[in-house]
Amino acid sequence: MLEVKNIVKYYGKHKAVDHLSFSVDAGEIFGLLGENGAGKTTTFRIIMGLLDATSGEVMLDGKPIDYSMTDHIGFVTEERSLLTKLTVKEQIIYYGILKGMDEDTIMVELEKWLKRFDIPDYMDRKIKELSKGNQQKIQFISAVIHHPKLLILDEPFSGLDPINVKMLKDAIYELQQEGCAIIFSSHQMEYIENFCQKLIILVKGKPVVDGYLKDIKKAYRKKTVLLRGEDLPFEKIEKIPGVISIKPIRDEYELKITDEQVAPKIFAAIKNSNVTKFDVTEPTLNEIFIEKVGNVHEK
Repeated sequence: MLEVKNIVKYYGKHKAVDHLSFSVDAGEIFGLLGENGAGKTTTFRIIMGLLDATSGEVMLDGKPIDYSMTDHIGFVTEERSLLTKLTVKEQIIYYGILKGMDEDTIMVELEKWLKRFDIPDYMDRKIKELSKGNQQKIQFISAVIHHPKLLILDEPFSGLDPINVKMLKDAIYELQQEGCAIIFSSHQMEYIENFCQKLIILVKGKPVVDGYLKDIKKAYRKKTVLLRGEDLPFEKIEKIPGVISIKPIRDEYELKITDEQVAPKIFAAIKNSNVTKFDVTEPTLNEIFIEKVGNVHEK
């Protein structure tokens, strides 16, 4: 279990992280979100023991994270951190030995992962000869070769096509089932919604959203009604208090409403029309992110 307890980090007078606390249990995938410069990278570096927090503490399995604990952490960075002149085998052996593994064990694990990612013949290929997507696979292997207790994934799907995204997703779910605690960060909100039950959104180092995704969505009052039909009375619908906007999307209409109490009023207005779809949906995480981050900037 990872515990981040009230960490603060200053760079000079600039506060990069502002009293941040969260926990990630074994087998849990936790989302850490924020725009560029929000404090995510600083937080990751503190968790990995690369930076000292100005105050607060980080614990893994009840112990402060120091060099004796970092062997239990894996990190997939947004930027490539591979040594491009090395072969895949040389690269993974190098990283595995740094994590305290012996070479025989590394080779067994590497062969397994290369086969899993459908690149079994890449063992002796140089990193610089690989496509961006296959480099990302090797980056992932380097982060998990030692079976970490904690895995940090920062934009892990960068450069991957849909088939390879699925491969990596399946690998992440398998690590979760094995009990690995995972922190997931991405600007692609659909990935966060797919993976994470709990999340935090940071703005200028400070949490502005914190909790379970289902509770966050429930607390966010704005909803969407999706309508499809003929002879829909839009002039009447527009006059209903709480209807924010009406937008055509392909063969249906998207109505933004202030809260779900407005939905029955819309249904009453269209009950005599030929309606083939009436669906009240929760807001997307993307909508919540844009509003919460935007509201802080407007203050």
